[in-house]
Amino acid sequence: MAPVTLSNGPSGTVEQHIKENKVMVFSKSYCPFCHKVKALFKQLNISYGVLELDLIENGAEVQAALEEKSGQRTVPNVYINGEHLGGADATIGAHSKGELLPMINKAQHNYDYDFIVIGGGSGGLAASKEAANLGAKVAVCDFVKPTPKGTTWGLGGTCVNVGCIPKKLMHQAAILGHGLKDSREFGWETPEEVGHTWSKMVEGIQNHIGSLNWGYRVALREKKVDYLNAYATFVDEHTLKTVDRRGKEKTLTSDKFMIATGGRPRYPDIPGAKEYCITSDDIFSLPHAPGKTLLIGASYIALECAGFLAGLGYDTTVMVRSILLRGFDQQMADKIGVFMEKNGVKFIRGAVPKSVEQIEEGTPGKLKVIAEQEGEEITGEYNTVIIAIGRDPCTQGIGLENTNISLAKSGKIIVNKEEQSSVPHIYAVGDVIEGGLELTPVAIQAGKLLARRLFANGKMLTDYGNVPTTVFTPLEYGCCGLSEEAAIAKYGEDDIEVYHTNYQPLEFTVAHRPENDCYAKLVCVKSQDEKVVGFHVLGPNAGEITQGFSIGLKLNAKKSDFDNLIGIHPTDAENFTTMSVTKSSGKDVSAQGC
Repeated sequence: MAPVTLSNGPSGTVEQHIKENKVMVFSKSYCPFCHKVKALFKQLNISYGVLELDLIENGAEVQAALEEKSGQRTVPNVYINGEHLGGADATIGAHSKGELLPMINKAQHNYDYDFIVIGGGSGGLAASKEAANLGAKVAVCDFVKPTPKGTTWGLGGTCVNVGCIPKKLMHQAAILGHGLKDSREFGWETPEEVGHTWSKMVEGIQNHIGSLNWGYRVALREKKVDYLNAYATFVDEHTLKTVDRRGKEKTLTSDKFMIATGGRPRYPDIPGAKEYCITSDDIFSLPHAPGKTLLIGASYIALECAGFLAGLGYDTTVMVRSILLRGFDQQMADKIGVFMEKNGVKFIRGAVPKSVEQIEEGTPGKLKVIAEQEGEEITGEYNTVIIAIGRDPCTQGIGLENTNISLAKSGKIIVNKEEQSSVPHIYAVGDVIEGGLELTPVAIQAGKLLARRLFANGKMLTDYGNVPTTVFTPLEYGCCGLSEEAAIAKYGEDDIEVYHTNYQPLEFTVAHRPENDCYAKLVCVKSQDEKVVGFHVLGPNAGEITQGFSIGLKLNAKKSDFDNLIGIHPTDAENFTTMSVTKSSGKDVSAQGC
């Protein structure tokens, strides 16, 4: 064995190893307690230095020097950030109390915080809580600018306040209305005329959202995350200026930042849009019934809102410039449009709004919409006009010009695979990143994994492929992987096989609903043993079905894997285990009985 020699002898050896390693373990290779401590650090993905005293010639002298310094003779002898922690009991005990990672992540800088998150939505909250769990000193800055109609909301971001949560609940309200009609066929003596009170529904939904807002604030406090209900702008690459609703200013500095400011609805540049129209930011807390409603746009937001409004009994029209659900599978989008039209939603296709005028004030009032359709001017009168033409990232007005952050033409932040911007210590997740997915669970995953990489030596990156999603139209559309069009573009039409079928949920039979409204298909690559690259389902509870099957796409499932899976009977999902007709065969795929 070669001795470890330094200019200052054994004590110099001890000092240098402590200085050069954030976590230093003095150990002996045969010691079971040493093994436990090293295994713990490996489990936590913590890099550590180790010196096996029994494997160096002057180990006894080094151990004596270590005892003189620390007062501890035994091994393991652990130092963190130059400070003595102790042996196995002390190390494992610190971990069990949640104190070990904070020791390891102790700031090595002079900024106010280790990590500041700008944006209190799903991604921002996930990252901030995870970082605080890992010992970082964290702050969250969140401030909602009121809409042109004055609507604002609490902590939690778009999903909780003006997106997924209230949308799904209003979708459920519409489903219940349809269920009342079906119930009569199942023997319930439900009255033919059943009323719905908009304000009662909104009150219930807003009360639930309020409880979530409060829960998020409590969670931040419990994690010792500083929450600032203030608008943050960059002064320089390590400094923020915050302004609260009273105009009070504060300056904060941080070693690292994460931008998770999300997006807001885009308004068309036409007279009356901001003055008289509302968006998805307003509809879910609208204090009065919307009445006759026009939705401008063909996004999933437009179709979801149109679906539940029609289901609640309101005269509903959608003005569409071109196609429905751009970016989604177009066969599925067309089927959604057909179903919605059959169920009372009117569509004005190939039309672009030119102006919105107020005819009457009131709650609701009356608006006149002038549009152009195939070169001709058309007009219509509505009580409420909802703009849903897309969303813009909230990257303007936050001082990015005072940094060297690079933006795409879309205004989104350009990041690498680690969600790192062109400024190495500033990161971004969620709706503000170029090439990302505007989905709440994606932002949550990205935020958590980023925090782990920054503060726990994590290695895992967010996988943006094969992410399942659902459009909550009256007949829900769930999908994972590639659309049929995208699969053909990627692999070539000759290498794609599509298996498909119509189906009728058992619940539709007694209720006498149409047999062939629901539809399912698998998009497969022939040359890869019919690997499934696209999963699509249109029917009740499509989100629940898609979530379960999406793991198959993550694991590179083939059509044969679906065939070998035994279905649960009677369910809608079992159709994916029995699907045998291909599009190329041209055979009939009408719904069949058991």
